[in-house]
Amino acid sequence: MVVSPDLYDLSYVYLQGVKFFELVAEPVDREILPGVFLKGWGYNGSIPGPTIRVYPGDWVTIRVHNRLPEATSVHWHGLDVPNRMDGVPAVEPSPYIEQGQYFDYHFQIVNGPGTHMYHTHVNTSHQELMGLVGGFIIEDPYECRVGRDYFIQLQEFYLKGMERGVVKPGHYELETMTESFNFFTMNGRCFPHTSPLTIRYGEEMRVRFANVGMNAHPIHFHGHQFWVTAVDGNMIPTYNRELRNTVLVPSGVTVDIEFTAENPGVWPLHCHMPHHTSNNMTKPTGGMFTTVNYV
Repeated sequence: MVVSPDLYDLSYVYLQGVKFFELVAEPVDREILPGVFLKGWGYNGSIPGPTIRVYPGDWVTIRVHNRLPEATSVHWHGLDVPNRMDGVPAVEPSPYIEQGQYFDYHFQIVNGPGTHMYHTHVNTSHQELMGLVGGFIIEDPYECRVGRDYFIQLQEFYLKGMERGVVKPGHYELETMTESFNFFTMNGRCFPHTSPLTIRYGEEMRVRFANVGMNAHPIHFHGHQFWVTAVDGNMIPTYNRELRNTVLVPSGVTVDIEFTAENPGVWPLHCHMPHHTSNNMTKPTGGMFTTVNYV
């Protein structure tokens, strides 16, 4: 089972053999560090949104409610869905979801197991950078090899009104018309507020990374080598896999890595861009950084 640290899974009910989800796009105050809140837009009270987990062959209906001050949509990034369900109203028959309205996205999961995302596709330069993204995982119902399976959404934000080199508690508006960011998150939190990924000696572990931001992130793992096993939700054949300790996760891409836990300790797992492992350019380690802890 895939676990998304510091997030939760979107629940569903069965209606006539269909998994029925409800996703609410709405303003969200997200606590990225103790006492430090960003005033963004998310889904169901969360930035990033809750993780949607399904199986190949499932029929799903995802009712998206819009409680934002402008129209929105949801695009199912990497999923092969009917044109009307793809969520890009500027060029497709998929509709805008106006303020106070909802739309039912209905489709069958025809992709195989893999890591995907969902995100807005209206006014994307603003809405995506306000936080409107989440994970969409197609799980393998027969998976038995991997002992721990984690999902991590990578994001960046510019909190307005905080002096550079300072981290001060408060609630901060976001600047989206920028290419400069001062906070970098894993599943909506900055280190040391991120939750560690736990593992036991000898277990196989998978970590799924997803990114729709403005930056590419070279993710580096200490103390271990790992195999890059999937990209964009598509499994890489064993004979084509690369053994790495750093992998680039560009915007619009998901990357899965796997390794065997054979070196006990508390090990950093982080973006290797120096600016991205600080909180507003302060000296202590922060930002897009977590740890893998043997237990």
